[in-house]
Amino acid sequence: MSFTIDFLDDGRVLEWEATADGAVATERDDYSPRFYVAARDPETDLDFTTLQSLYDQHPDVVATETVARQPGFRRDEEPVLAVDVAHIDRVTSLARQARQLSDYPVGDLACFNVDFSREFRYCLENAVDPTPASELSTLRLSVSVTETNNEVYGELSVAGDTVTGSPTELLTCVQEALDTHNPDILVCSTSEILPTLYEMASSAGVEDFTLSRWPEVDYQQLAGASTYASYGQVGHSPARYNVPGRAIVDESNTFFYGETNLDGVLDLVSRSKKPVQELAWASIGNVLTAIQICEAHDRGVLVPWNSWRHEFYKPMGTLHDADRGGFIFAPEVGFHEDVHELDFSSLYPNIICTRNVSPDVIRCDCHSDRDDVPGLGYSICDERGYLVDVLQPIIDARDEIKAAIGREQQRDESDRERLDELEGRSGALKWILVACFGYQGFSNAKFGRIECHEAINAFAREVLLTAKQRLEAGGWRVVHGIVDSIWVTPDSAIDDAQREDLEALATDITEEIEIRLEYEAHYDWVAFVPQRESNTGALTKYFGKISGEEEFKLRGIEARQRSTPPFIEAVQRECIGVLDETRSPDAVIRQLKTAIASLHSGEVAVDRLIERNRVSKPLEGYTQNTQNAAALRRARDQELGVHPGQDIEYVVVDDQKSSRDRVALAHEEIAEYDPEYYETQLVRAIESVLSPKGWNRTDIRRGLAETEQPPLRAFSRTTDC
Repeated sequence: MSFTIDFLDDGRVLEWEATADGAVATERDDYSPRFYVAARDPETDLDFTTLQSLYDQHPDVVATETVARQPGFRRDEEPVLAVDVAHIDRVTSLARQARQLSDYPVGDLACFNVDFSREFRYCLENAVDPTPASELSTLRLSVSVTETNNEVYGELSVAGDTVTGSPTELLTCVQEALDTHNPDILVCSTSEILPTLYEMASSAGVEDFTLSRWPEVDYQQLAGASTYASYGQVGHSPARYNVPGRAIVDESNTFFYGETNLDGVLDLVSRSKKPVQELAWASIGNVLTAIQICEAHDRGVLVPWNSWRHEFYKPMGTLHDADRGGFIFAPEVGFHEDVHELDFSSLYPNIICTRNVSPDVIRCDCHSDRDDVPGLGYSICDERGYLVDVLQPIIDARDEIKAAIGREQQRDESDRERLDELEGRSGALKWILVACFGYQGFSNAKFGRIECHEAINAFAREVLLTAKQRLEAGGWRVVHGIVDSIWVTPDSAIDDAQREDLEALATDITEEIEIRLEYEAHYDWVAFVPQRESNTGALTKYFGKISGEEEFKLRGIEARQRSTPPFIEAVQRECIGVLDETRSPDAVIRQLKTAIASLHSGEVAVDRLIERNRVSKPLEGYTQNTQNAAALRRARDQELGVHPGQDIEYVVVDDQKSSRDRVALAHEEIAEYDPEYYETQLVRAIESVLSPKGWNRTDIRRGLAETEQPPLRAFSRTTDC
């Protein structure tokens, strides 16, 4: 089983298999990637003779043939033109040439199986399982933020040890670590470490330095750096590099490795057929698409280059009913005692599987007279949809993993290494299940369809309403509900003897809905937070004390926000603890006053006041003198490259200034900070804690003023000399 695959410039392919004695390469020189050309319209009967003759004369084409394939899940097998390409880098350009011939002389063409990543394509076309058969060894290389843009490193962390010295000394240390660990995976804080080390070796005259396991190639650049926008968020994709024989994990450009661990990555490798390196830099949607492509490949269905699915016609009334999200019960702002939370297990994925919601069967022609989707009148074919076959194994696997985690945690001496493995795998699968619903409405999804998105929401609304009605009939009052979770408290109008057992109710609802409603937690109390400058409940901001445990559940408030400094987070958590113990806003104010005093006395360590914010645009794009703009100016002055989509960390040292001196970057030596600014941030955070009790910032400021003790000199009498 090859854990990484390298493509050499001359067309050769190296398959690397991890063994107990190191990696072994198998060399191939006969690989020809393949894409397909078919009619865009299934009613069109195309003659591929002209196109085939053009391709047969092309120097980058190995062979062509007409084969029978399905150009879509809703199309039968039909003749398509298969084109075998000499080099993997030429697939896209050759497919583009076919598209340019659509109008004349060939006709309206569509290309398939074009834009696959290289290693994934190879595994798919050659039935290669990239799941490693042996445990993979790793070596971590990292540099500090101040070294990131340097052409020559003066400091480098190798396998956790910080090394300083001349370029020759650093390169020697890296080479010795490579020889000792013989890593299959290089984990780098930034991928730019790779070309920088080689440039250092070239400048220092170190001829025998290499990261590669293949003597002919040191490293390859696969892609350049880029900035992109997605759903209103700006992101940055750094340059990507490849080292033959080793997989590269760039910590600045990885989702799954950062959110889970290597075990989570390898679980998805086995399901998506994307080798470690490609999976590490892939997005959730990219991995989900790969899993779907594997299913399509098994069914003999081709993958469109660009999605061109039209939205089915629907009357205005249906469009109005369909264009809605999941059902939401506005939370009752306030402090609620004795609250119980129930969650539907993987609601949207289970709706897809239990209701057979899939792009290939929604609104089918064979059952157009049926009304299978509540409120929308959409039919769903009886034939099992492909999306069910994609998601059901993932749902089942995650349920099994969660059960194994529970068993492991109940052991007197649980195996931490085993728990880490299970939790990593569970977390990776959770992200795929979280994304599967939204991806159906994504315009660029290979197999998505907006009608699936609408149907899933319609079923979800019905599920939550059914659960609400059944819980209320059983003597429980709903205080909040959102999409797949519902919070209830005993209805005071119902006698305790008449109230149904909550877990028994959950079992009944599960049987009726066919999706498991799980009893998530019992809270001594839950506080639902209002929106800023409004009395309306914020849908995702709440905190509560889990019954019988010294643990609080926090959602949406400052302590859960990535930009919040550690000191602000700690004070907010402490104040929640005080509120739990006393139920007294005055006690919280006293705790806040103590924290503010420590700020103004300079007792708070600077590193606990670091803010981390994402840069949304280049410095020239900022029209206001924001803190981010000030931080970017400092970074530019220090020749530090911070791109849109990346994070920047700083401490506010004087918020009244509008220049670069407003902040100091986190790596600088910072002598002081702006206590007034951080006091304002503290008050804002404590407002989230006390707003369910009816307090706003004005009340908090008044409370702080009332607890202040005036100094003795305020009572002294002045006399004229």
